[in-house]
Amino acid sequence: FSCREQPIFSTRAHVFQIDPATKRNWIPASKHALTVSYFYDATRNVYRIISVGGTKAIINSTITPNMTFTKTSQKFGQWADSRANTVYGLGFASEQHLSQFAEKFQEVKEAARLAREKSQDKTELTNPALNITSHQVLPSPIISSNGPGEDKLFRSQSADVEITTEKERLKKMLSEGSVSEVQWEAEFFSLQDNNNKLVAALHEANANVDQWKKQLAAYQEETETLRQRVAELESQGAHDSSSENNKEELSQTLEELELLIKAKDEEIQMLKSQKCSRWETESEREETLQKLQELEARNAELERRLHLAEQTLAETLAEREKIQNEVTKVAEIMDVKIFELSEIRQGLAKLVES
Repeated sequence: FSCREQPIFSTRAHVFQIDPATKRNWIPASKHALTVSYFYDATRNVYRIISVGGTKAIINSTITPNMTFTKTSQKFGQWADSRANTVYGLGFASEQHLSQFAEKFQEVKEAARLAREKSQDKTELTNPALNITSHQVLPSPIISSNGPGEDKLFRSQSADVEITTEKERLKKMLSEGSVSEVQWEAEFFSLQDNNNKLVAALHEANANVDQWKKQLAAYQEETETLRQRVAELESQGAHDSSSENNKEELSQTLEELELLIKAKDEEIQMLKSQKCSRWETESEREETLQKLQELEARNAELERRLHLAEQTLAETLAEREKIQNEVTKVAEIMDVKIFELSEIRQGLAKLVES
């Protein structure tokens, strides 16, 4: 199209042409939607519908007053172009786009009619068989019997036959088109686009499923490890129960040692108080001193045993508290992992259902 033509309306649609062999099936002009535009040539006062695919003009249709745009479905419309000897079909993304294109077609058709009425140059009609209506006659200069210099206009019978044949052929082309096939062809490429999107989403979902399966296996392995650790801690807890019994025995022993030390201290004090009266002789004093030393040594031994028992008790209590803290921590980790595992299983179940 030349630079003198200006676009007045553009939209996107899937372009089809009728199969010239069968006159029934639609042939897609491209795999994707194309830009379809109305152009106006101010110099020639002509309106055209043009669509270009790459470097090739897919649609180059000059609009004439006798053309009709027909909606065959909610998203598909068609019109016949006798000059191009074909029928064009457009599949739109929505009913609104189809309605806008149809309204613009009607406006341009009316403008073409007005332009034809105002035009005085009839020689611009290069193909009368495509533009003359049933109420128009084709001017044909014929030499009359009155003389070779007088030209008169008569109806051309051959032109009438050609017009009638062309109209019948176009009506047949439009009537033979199956509505179901038109609807199927119109939405074929949009379904292909949706299918490609679904395939991509399915691949992504499969990749996510593989990743979730790996994560689930890792969580299961970690959960098994935690269970083994809990079993070990429980066994240690059982061992700690025996340590509890030992602790009770140690406590009882400590109490007995404390009572014994207290009794011996009282005995020592009593011996010291009675030292003056009872140490009358040297032999008694030595015996008393020896007994006192034995008591002091025994007291020191009891204090040492008491200190060891207290130290052992403190270590046992600290170890027990450490084990309890570790068991609590492992139980919290297991609760978190079990919650995450349940969420993963729910996600997998939803994905399988979808």
